[in-house]
Amino acid sequence: MEYSNIINQYAPAMSEAEVAAAVAQAKAAMSKNENVEVYKFCLSAVDLTTLTCNDSVESVTEFAKRTVTFAEKYPQIPNVASICVYPAFVETVGVAVDGTPMRITSVGGGFPASQTFLEVKMLEVAMAVENGADEVDIVLNVGKMLTGAYDEAANEVEVIRSEMDSDIILKVIIESGALKTPDLIRKASLISMAAGADFIKTSTGKIDVAATPEAAVVMCQAIKDFYAATGRKVGFKAAGGVKTPSDAALYYTIVEQILGEEWLTTDLFRIGASSAANNLLSAIVGTTTIHF
Repeated sequence: MEYSNIINQYAPAMSEAEVAAAVAQAKAAMSKNENVEVYKFCLSAVDLTTLTCNDSVESVTEFAKRTVTFAEKYPQIPNVASICVYPAFVETVGVAVDGTPMRITSVGGGFPASQTFLEVKMLEVAMAVENGADEVDIVLNVGKMLTGAYDEAANEVEVIRSEMDSDIILKVIIESGALKTPDLIRKASLISMAAGADFIKTSTGKIDVAATPEAAVVMCQAIKDFYAATGRKVGFKAAGGVKTPSDAALYYTIVEQILGEEWLTTDLFRIGASSAANNLLSAIVGTTTIHF
């Protein structure tokens, strides 16, 4: 498909001044969302993540078991949305969460750089799904985006999407911190959605600039415009650098202001995080608490 033509069907990106104004508006309004009920929802939207070189079968098993026991220890608080791991640990998580409703997210497709053969990306994603992944997070090829090869970048997403059953959730990471400008962030968002993304996600968390409110504004506006043009709702995931309850409340507020309350469900809003889960839990219970 010629995705460059799809981009041209949409209005240009917001200016940096317009983005800054939208962020300022969200920051001014976010205080109403810094409360226990919003924090509970944000915790329930977390893809609890471990993506380090230190991961092992033992450490991931323990990580997953702690997540499962949360429901027993805090029955009045909704548990996180999913556990997010490297593909090699999907089966490990599956054993640990067997018999529970916990979803399993796997990064894939040459995460975090997306710099490998398309056939390798396809196989890695297929193996993750075969081993039990309910959701897969892949990275849009940033190098292709920066050099204007939009069709090539989007066609990779399209091919990977075609390898999955429709019930598998595909999140496409646009690595907004590398794209930098509202124009490129918007283009990456639009072509990812057109190529089949169920969510667009800010960052891998593996580069210096991860999620930013500015990128979230541009991405959410792209989601809004895509929905208006196609009737298909695509979710938004903030990941990388989301650590405090206030961070979570700000992204919640941005989604609320641009996309509306109908997007404030775990089917359409996620937070990729590790430390944020304990910080949200602490804010909910009113004392410093480490569970995850």
